Amino acid sequence: MKERFAKYIHQLQDTICEGLENMDGKARFVEDKWERPEGGGGKTRVIADGAVFEKGGVNTSIVHGPLAPAMQQAFNVPDSNFWACGLSLVIHPRNPFVPTIHANWRYFELYDKDNRLIDSWFGGGTDLTPYYLFEDDAIDFHGTLKQTVEPFHAGLHATLKSQCDTYFSNKHRGDEMRGIGGIFYDYMRPGEIMDAETLLRFQQANGDSFLPAYLPIVERRKNLPFGEGEIEWQEVRRGRYVEFNLIHDRGTLFGLKTNGRTESILMSLPPRARWYYNYQPQPGSPEEKMMQYYKPHEWV
Repeated sequence: MKERFAKYIHQLQDTICEGLENMDGKARFVEDKWERPEGGGGKTRVIADGAVFEKGGVNTSIVHGPLAPAMQQAFNVPDSNFWACGLSLVIHPRNPFVPTIHANWRYFELYDKDNRLIDSWFGGGTDLTPYYLFEDDAIDFHGTLKQTVEPFHAGLHATLKSQCDTYFSNKHRGDEMRGIGGIFYDYMRPGEIMDAETLLRFQQANGDSFLPAYLPIVERRKNLPFGEGEIEWQEVRRGRYVEFNLIHDRGTLFGLKTNGRTESILMSLPPRARWYYNYQPQPGSPEEKMMQYYKPHEWV
């Protein structure tokens, strides 16, 4: 399973980078290979200052070694070894009418000190963060994810969507979601609701759905005119994105606590963001209307 999934994420990295480059038409991804002293490494690919994408990264990593004490406590396990493989991406577009998007697909194995496998699981998901909402974009995005998930287990999409709504929220701001959600799952173990082979195909299907879910939205919105007011709102909401990633995101915390590569982990942060004291959108404005969508909503 390790070798097969590692091969898949490297192929997916190539496919996604090519699709995003074609959409941008100007910028290209720059690759930075790195090694982790404790074991493993990765390939960080970053795009910047493009015609469409202001900043983004599509990163793969395969890391292994002793599990850090903080993570032993988090997983409630004794002194252990681990192996983790995944692809993580965040794309911050230039135009405020084009949503930011995040996705991650990962596989984790845990071993005792004699290197016997004691646990394994898949995790991942995709979520969308629009600054201005076009309802047909939201419906299409969530619909694509539902069509991807449902063939594997009837009713599963509703569960994963609810988990995403709950997870990607700034609880310190009254459970205000950072975007409009998508799907999120973790600790999906072989043999629970799917056997190992089906679970691998499920993970691959979710990875393959990324470009069809996102690129049509980008194509529809990338050339819409915008001004300083829209940029200001975009950067205020990017501030909320930063808050979530640095305070709540388990992937960010895991990477930093296991001596992951800081530059790659913090690639997810936008190039520009704003924080105002007690900021409130103008009453009756499109920005105020947008706030109603940063909470759970049934799109499909």
